[in-house]
This record gives sequence, C-alpha cells and structure tokens, in this order.
Amino acid sequence: MLTATAPLSGLRVVAASPHSETSTVLIELGVVFLVLALLGRLASRIGIPSIPLYLLAGLIMGEGGFIPIAAGEDFLAIGAQIGVVLLLLLLGLEYSPDDLRVGLRTTWKAGILDGVANAVPGFAVGLLLGWSVTASILLAGVTYISSSGIIARLLDDFDRLANRETPVILSLLVMEDIVMAVFLPILAVLLVGATIVQGAIAAGIAIAIVAAAFFFALKFSRHVSTVVHSHSRELLLLGVLGLAFLVAGLAEAVQVSAAVGAFLLGLTLSGNVADQVRGLMPPLRDVFGGIFFVFFGIGIDPRDLVPVLLPALALALVTAVTKVGTGIWAARQAGIGPKGQWRTGLSLVPRGEFSIVIAGLGVAAGAEAMLGPFAAAYVLILAVAGSILMRFADRIPSPLKAPPRRGVPPAV
Repeated sequence: MLTATAPLSGLRVVAASPHSETSTVLIELGVVFLVLALLGRLASRIGIPSIPLYLLAGLIMGEGGFIPIAAGEDFLAIGAQIGVVLLLLLLGLEYSPDDLRVGLRTTWKAGILDGVANAVPGFAVGLLLGWSVTASILLAGVTYISSSGIIARLLDDFDRLANRETPVILSLLVMEDIVMAVFLPILAVLLVGATIVQGAIAAGIAIAIVAAAFFFALKFSRHVSTVVHSHSRELLLLGVLGLAFLVAGLAEAVQVSAAVGAFLLGLTLSGNVADQVRGLMPPLRDVFGGIFFVFFGIGIDPRDLVPVLLPALALALVTAVTKVGTGIWAARQAGIGPKGQWRTGLSLVPRGEFSIVIAGLGVAAGAEAMLGPFAAAYVLILAVAGSILMRFADRIPSPLKAPPRRGVPPAV
C-alpha cells in the first residue's frame, strides 16, 4: 500500500539512482498499455470481445509467462480494483432504484434456482476430489457466482444495456452479489475455525448494511445527486469518483463487496448528474477495466493449470449449462421472448473476480492446495468462453421455440 510519503521518497530515489525500481515500473506499465491497445485493435478488427485477449495477455505477462511483469504488479492490483468499481458504478447508473426493486421482486425465485443449480455441482466435485467440506464449500462459491465485471463490460460493448432482458440479468447479478455479502463473512469465520454464532453475527451485519444502503438509495437519490452536481465537468468527475471510492472502500472494510457498494452508489445518482457521468466516465472505465482483466491473468501461472485442466473443464461445461438454464427460466418468468431468454442465459456464463477472491481466501487459509489452480483454470475457461458466447448470442441457433401466438407475442 502506498503511503503519503511514497511520491517524495520515490523522487529522491530516482534522483539518486537512474536505474531505480520506478523506471522499471514505468517501463512495465508502458508495455502493458501498449499490449492492451494492440489487442483492442485486433479484437475490433476480427470482431470478437477484447476481454478474452486481455486475459490471455495477462497469462503471458504473469509468473511463468513469456514477459513477466513484477515491479508494476502493485499498481496493476490497485488499477484492477478501480476497474471493478468503475464497471459497477456505470452499470448502476443505467437503472433507478425502482427498476431494481421491481426486478428483484420478479426474479427472486430464479435467484434461488441460480444458487442451487450452480453451487451444488462445485460442492459435489470438491467432495469427489477428496477435499474437505470447507474446501468444497469454497468451490461451491467459485462455481455459483457470475462475473459482474465482465458481464457489465460486455453488455455495454454489445449495446445491450437497453435490451428488455438486461434488467433480468442485472437483478440476478445483484442477488448474487448480495449473497456474496453474506457468504464472505461466514466463509472468513469458517476458515479461522470460529463458532456458528460468530458466523451468524457476521452475516447479520452484512445483510443489515446492504439493506440500509438500498433503503438510502431509494429514499435519498435526489439529495445525493444535488450535492454532487456541478457545472464543471472536472469537479463533477472528482466528486463522483471520490464518493465512489469512499463508498466502495467502506463496503469492502465491512466485508460487503466493493462492487456492491459502487453499484448501489450508481443507483443513487439520478437525473442530470447520471446523464453527465455516463458521458464522462466510459474512457476511464475502459482503461481500468482492461487493467482488471490483465491483472487477473497475471495472477495465474500457466504451469499450474495443466494438472487440473480436465476436471475444471468438465465442471465448467456443467455449470455453463446450469447458468444458461437459470437465465432462460428467469427471462421466461419475466415474459421475455425466446431470443431474449437465450441471450440472458448465455450472458450469465462468465465467471471472474468474485470466484478468484473466494479461492484466494481458501488458499491463504491453507484449506486446499489445489483450490487456487483449479479455480484459476475454471474461471479462465468460462471468462473466455462466456465472453465469446455473449458476443455471438444472436448468431447461435437458439433451441427455444416461440410461444403460440395469442394476442401480442413477448418481446425478444
């Protein structure tokens, strides 16, 4: 973590030593950004999402890769966190609290189905591999939760934010993030061997915080927007970014996801403020979002993937099917047509940041040595495959049939 004196001490080191670590960091960051620019152009030229290429670039530049990035890793770690916050902040800006409330009310059954259908396979595979119950619960969390960061970025990239099925996708993602707000404190308690009562208290605190934040978003949206509003784009951006990082940091401090905090702030901002921020923020989001996906790949050593590749691939296939099924059912309950149902299901396939966080907690606590590589292989497979499936969702022949025409058919 950088301290207040870090910039000054850095300047003194540079003056004293031309071959300082600072120069290495700057060179490595230059390489990272140039690679992102080249891969982004390549993805645009061949018509695929840039995210899979960013992930693969991270693999190449990480430990065991061809271009190891070490000195700049701390900066990339912070940049990755900023990327997630900005991705979810802008996603929240697309909807009002009322939109989300209606969405959650209509998709809560699908949310329960989502949890059962996607967590159970992970838990079962953990037991089949001979892991402990705690390690198997960790793997269940890895397989359960979709990547809000990847999905949010792709919905925007593919101009699907205004699609009728997008609120259904959003509602399911928010339900998953809320479950994580309860799951992570309980998990932390389990890993240190604390009592069930302590776990219940931690979960209760997390639920109370999320409920209070949601209530605040519903009741005080206009007041917050009035305080943040400025005719100066610079001051508006500084105010919103400051508030976003503050809320995300406070959420993370109480073991509620920073992503949930940023999303709820996006819901709270409304009117002219939301419109202006939506115009100012995308370039900044895209830069730091790219850093997030590269950093995720950097954290994976390709050599560790080989022993766990086949079981991870099998589990990825099973849980991709269960995610698609969950999304289709949720969209059907909301009256979405067959094409929209298919897009909903395929949009939920990518796994990402939360899955890695869960696995990281288990690895740090010594729950299971193979959990880290297994989760990395699993997430990488579904992050790449899910991104491509979302890109070509409208071109993949849908197995769904339109309902009989009685009155006005559902919208796609």
